[in-house]
Amino acid sequence: MTPDGLAVRTGAPVAPLGRRGRRHVDVPDLVARARDGEARAVARLISLVEDASPLLREVAAALAPHTGRAQVLGLTGAPGVGKSTTTTALVRALRAAGRRVGVLAVDPSSPFSGGALLGDRVRMQDHAGDPGVFIRSMASRGHLGGLAWATPQALRVLDAAGCDVVLVETVGVGQSELEVASLADTTLVLVAPGMGDGIQAAKAGILEVADVFVVNKADRDGADETVRDLRYAQSLGGRHAGPGAWRPPVLRTVAARDEGVDRVLAEVGAHRRWLEASGEGARRRAERAAREIEAIALAGLRERMGEVRGSAALAALAGEVVAGETDPYRAADRLLASL
Repeated sequence: MTPDGLAVRTGAPVAPLGRRGRRHVDVPDLVARARDGEARAVARLISLVEDASPLLREVAAALAPHTGRAQVLGLTGAPGVGKSTTTTALVRALRAAGRRVGVLAVDPSSPFSGGALLGDRVRMQDHAGDPGVFIRSMASRGHLGGLAWATPQALRVLDAAGCDVVLVETVGVGQSELEVASLADTTLVLVAPGMGDGIQAAKAGILEVADVFVVNKADRDGADETVRDLRYAQSLGGRHAGPGAWRPPVLRTVAARDEGVDRVLAEVGAHRRWLEASGEGARRRAERAAREIEAIALAGLRERMGEVRGSAALAALAGEVVAGETDPYRAADRLLASL
């Protein structure tokens, strides 16, 4: 392994600390090796994040000075539109331009076993052996919004490891799973002909979060109608209609043949320049940090709430509510104050 890149071969996940037994982890050394491009170190850091290791706070503190440099591209869309194929084509084009690339591909978890196929790793074997690419499949583990709960911190790992661009590919999302837009600098919404009315595929929020529309599989019948529907929907107004606002382009691709991919990257570059010139990029990153802090705080609160479940204090408050001595809102306020 050379220190100037990352490898796609991530190896087996690290045994989570606190679940399969503790073992010593030298976090500063692990971060240093990840910054040198050592794939095993990057994979191990992401495993610590996914497993909610007791070392997670130390990992976050060690990564913080080295983050904030990577460009984050989110890819979302309904199942079957070709997200993995498009991701593979984008990686190929970015590597041809000399960029170091990370990919976080989220796969849905089984509601029965909790497992995930992690098929994106299988579909992206074109990049196996490329030291400038790191691909990590992540199970959603029941988290809604199209991402895994650990995606933001895993993104920080790849950022600190020197990736110029990180592609975040969501699970096949519906019309309300839009979390990727709060994580990415530029969000690509993929639509394919033959999957129903183009507006139906992009309504209820999806239309609003797109920075770039990609009509993939554009060699199929119905591509012209899909493009026309999307452009008509844009003409109806929305957040992109204001003065100086970014108007998402509607592009055609056939990702399986690398057709149209260079145009997509050109528009991504144009959007990045607009983000910098308008100040929207700084606003998005600040909002992203605020959401991350809020999520961590809420997780801590839920953990502490779990400690009071079944406690004498909660039982006493419940008794007062039943007796009519107080109401649930005041009882909840008192419980929160006790935390």
